[in-house]
Parts: sequence; C-alpha cells; structure tokens
Amino acid sequence: MEPLPDVLRHFHPVLPAASLRKKPVRVEVAGRAYALFRDAEGRPAALADKCPHRFAPLSKGRVRPDGRLQCPYHGWRFDSQGQGANPSQPELRHCTVSSFQVAEHRGYLWLAHKDTPLSALPELPATDGYIFGGSFSVLFEAPLHVALDNFSEDEHTPYVHTRLGWDDPHADQVQFEAHNREDHTEVRYLAPQRPAALMKLLGVRDGDLFRNEWVTRFDPVHSQYTVSWESPTGKQRPFITRANIFFVPETEKTTRLHVFSFLRCVQPLLTPFLPVAARVAMELTRWEVVDDARFIPTVASTPYSHKGMRLDRFDKPLVHQRRLMERIYFHQPRATPEDEAPVALAREAVG
Repeated sequence: MEPLPDVLRHFHPVLPAASLRKKPVRVEVAGRAYALFRDAEGRPAALADKCPHRFAPLSKGRVRPDGRLQCPYHGWRFDSQGQGANPSQPELRHCTVSSFQVAEHRGYLWLAHKDTPLSALPELPATDGYIFGGSFSVLFEAPLHVALDNFSEDEHTPYVHTRLGWDDPHADQVQFEAHNREDHTEVRYLAPQRPAALMKLLGVRDGDLFRNEWVTRFDPVHSQYTVSWESPTGKQRPFITRANIFFVPETEKTTRLHVFSFLRCVQPLLTPFLPVAARVAMELTRWEVVDDARFIPTVASTPYSHKGMRLDRFDKPLVHQRRLMERIYFHQPRATPEDEAPVALAREAVG
C-alpha cells in the first residue's frame, strides 16, 4: 500500500479536548505523528512528534511551567510555534520543529496546517432543533477505504448489526436510492425496523419503518447520517437522530472514527425528555459503530481497487467515492481504467 499523502489542509478531529491536560498526547493522522500539549495559558498546541535533535518523540516529554514542551531525551524545549532552545548549547541556532494549528470545537481538538482557515472547520448541526448528545471515538483496525466502504452501504445491516435496521427475513423489502454528485454522495434507505427493546425508548413501535439518509463529503472524509422511524401509514415517530462520523486515517492500516451525536424531537410534548433521549441515541449509535469495529478486521485486507468485485445496486456510491476521496481529500487523482469494470457492474445492478 502506498504511503498516505499529507491531508492536514483539512481539519481533522483528533482528541476530546478534556483528554489534553498537563501531559502531552500523541496523535496520528495519515501516518504522521503529532504531539499535542497546552501552553502556559492552557491553549492547545501541536508540534511534529519528533525532536529535531535526535528524533525523540516529544509526546514522551513534559510541559514546563513556562508552557514549553520539553524533549524527554536531551531537554530541548519548544514553544507552541515550534521555536526551540538547547539548554546545553544556548547559542545553537535553528532549534525549530514544525508546528500546527489546533482548534477547539464541539468539545474536540481539531488539527490542521497553520494556514488552513477556520472557515474550513466542518459544520455540525447547531440549529433546526437538534441538541448535542455527546461524542465518542472508536478505532477501526482497517485502512480508510475499507472503513469508508463499510459505512457507505446498509446491505450488511442484518448480518453485522443487531438493533438498528432490518433483519434477514426482510432483506428483500428494502427501498434504496443513491445519487453520485460532483463533490459528495447521497444515500437513502427505507426498510422494516427489526424488533429491538431499546428502540421503544425512542418511541419506536413494532412494525415501524426504519429510514436512514446520509451525505458523505471529503473535506475531510465524513458522513452525516439522519435516522428516523415512521409507522406503516407514514406517521413520524417522535425522535430523529443525527450522527456526524469523521473517518481519520491514523496509519495505512488503521482508521479512527470520531462520532458526534445529535437528536431532535418533532413532538412538542416530549421535548422535556430530549436531553435523556439524546444520551440514549448516542449510546445506540456507539453500539452500532462498535458492531462494525468488531467485524472490520475480517475484511481489513480488502484491496483498494474494486476490480473483480461483483458490485450490486447498494454499492453504487463506492467507486465514485474513491474518485472523490482522491480528488478532494488526497488531492492526488489516481483513477485508472480498471475502475470502469466495477462501475459498469454497479450500473447493471441498479438497472
């Protein structure tokens, strides 16, 4: 597998803000390591996790009282802008290390290059009646393309998941729609909701229909899933969940998913229960994501190319998303003629 390109022209969520305290923390994005720390004023900062002296990891050092990050090996210390000093040879010049931008947003620390504008921070729902239920992270032992493909179709729902969505006897009753756009994809599912006790806490009844609609974008790679339920006659159930999932490639073989969960209530009488229901919705989302994380090592070796795969109609977004990921996220188009075969098969399956 080729090394991942540098992707920090996009903001990436990397760490809950509360997890960065007095000690530095190492994070990885696209195979590159960064040392996060707080300066003397408590502001988050990030440096390349490699002392320029002998390449010792700065994340194993400590933050001095003056807010500088000190290397654990020879004591070189660096401020939030990467300007450093050698205590054993004070006159030594060019003691610098690359520094990066850290923004605090929705309780998370987001990492990007210093020249990335704050306007590039991905929008998370703050209006339309949605309230924030919480966030969490889950490590996927698989490359970015495998994790993204898994979250780009619901066909695996009856076999990997046990709560949301339909079961095997209803697999042929799924309504599906997908659209490949210039810079994103849109997917919609409607299917019978399988019996699940936890669903009743969100006002879902036996026989209801499960609706999952999402949009996937690539600046960075993230999807916004909106899940709702309705009766067989079309009556909307009280709560609508929304999960914003960011796919952060930590290494060539691992991907960390950072999930931000929201909930909206469409029945005014139940609005007082919204904070509690939002926590329930977040835990439900966590369980579903963990289901995927447990399964994903089984298919972690899936090749990047779709060549030779017999794609069906539910796979319509997959090949297009490869191209969007290469063009927008990696900024390195790599499409080849061999990609046309799975595209044709997908079109044939859609009809």
